[in-house]
Amino acid sequence: MNGLLRPHMTKLTAIFQLVDGILIAGCYAIIHSNHRIVWQDKDTLLILISLVVFFVIAKKYGLYRSWRISTVVKESFNICTIWLYSLIILVFLGYLLQQLQYFRPQIIFTWLIATPICLCVWHVFARKVSHFLRIRNFNSRSVAILGYSELSKRLANTVNNATWMGLHFCGYYDDRICSDGSRLTKDDLEDEFFKGNLDDLVKMARLGDIDIIYITFPIFAEKRIQEIIRAFCDTTANVYLAHDFDSYNILSGRWDMLGEVPILSIHESPFHGVNDWTKRIEDILICIPILMLISIPCLIVAISIKLESPGPVIFKQRRYGLNGKEFSIWKFRSMKHIENETNVPQATKDDPRITKVGRFIRKTSIDELPQFLNVLSGKMSIIGPRPHAVVHNTKYRKIVDRYMLRHTVKPGITGWAQVNGFRGETQTTDKMKKRVEFDLFYIRNWSLLFDLKILFMTFKACIFNKNVY
Repeated sequence: MNGLLRPHMTKLTAIFQLVDGILIAGCYAIIHSNHRIVWQDKDTLLILISLVVFFVIAKKYGLYRSWRISTVVKESFNICTIWLYSLIILVFLGYLLQQLQYFRPQIIFTWLIATPICLCVWHVFARKVSHFLRIRNFNSRSVAILGYSELSKRLANTVNNATWMGLHFCGYYDDRICSDGSRLTKDDLEDEFFKGNLDDLVKMARLGDIDIIYITFPIFAEKRIQEIIRAFCDTTANVYLAHDFDSYNILSGRWDMLGEVPILSIHESPFHGVNDWTKRIEDILICIPILMLISIPCLIVAISIKLESPGPVIFKQRRYGLNGKEFSIWKFRSMKHIENETNVPQATKDDPRITKVGRFIRKTSIDELPQFLNVLSGKMSIIGPRPHAVVHNTKYRKIVDRYMLRHTVKPGITGWAQVNGFRGETQTTDKMKKRVEFDLFYIRNWSLLFDLKILFMTFKACIFNKNVY
């Protein structure tokens, strides 16, 4: 089993890695020559290290996976992200080795901009050429689906609607009609794409008429699937298992190996490996400039709070953070009295506990600004599910399905639920369920672009949202 699940490098992948390497090195060489600087051994070493770092990160991001399962937008964004991280690591290595004097800023900056542009143009061009050839049946592959079900139909629709993948759907096959025709209805058998049973498919595969076979039988039919796979051992077709993993409500799924055993993650944070670094660097790069900008306004707010009512300027409350661990969240105090942590009623409209200054800072979300210090300390993220009071977690984890999965990531100052109107008071369990639903959607679909989208939407929500008291 060792190495059973592994990425497969095709000839096309090798060509693309070669061209990418030439473009990275070529961009540097052209920029270097335009500055009319003498080439040194350190320039060669710089290029070699950059190539190693780029391809290591590219492997982690799956840049060279088949185009049949990726989009041009996602690939272009990955290229820019990978290249940015490559240069960051390169500069960091130069700092550690005390070689930064050999990093010429004018060359590095131009290289930073020019290289991803060249790589993206090359990858888009190659995709267009490949698409052009595939729709004319060059480099296309014939696909058959074994098993007739709703999953099979979804799979067939995906193949038929995505011509750029270069896949040609040949039909459904299902061996259940041999032993028990009642398991397939008359309408099923009359489907124009229903071609026959397992024996028919094996014959087609032996003749070389089928390139790819997707088996969509239920996962509990393990013995039958093993028999079917053995039947295809006498063919050259590529065989895949397709299963409706959505029924498991997967949070962040990926294949991995535990020793020699392949495993599939069901509930897992998306912030592992490079993604963890990405999220942390994103938080720091956004957080530090914001803290510099808000320092004076925060001082004015602190003085206003102190002058209006007695008590501390900063309100601290215990919340659940990453992995369900408690931490103290910081906010500007907006109420006359600090709530009892054993019984924390949420603020409501016209709540008498809220001060005049407090009403303003809550309405404009200024009361949340001290949480940027929580972000800088690593307890929170700028974007993520909003942390709830401990007493609320104790209540809702019992009545809202999958509630605690929100804590597989760091809590955020703002989040996907908040910019969609689910912020402030949650009067009903249904509203909390919707908030959790949006939070889990964010965790499943996280990306840097998604975070930036939420960040921009937050500004609009802070001005026009009416649900904060």
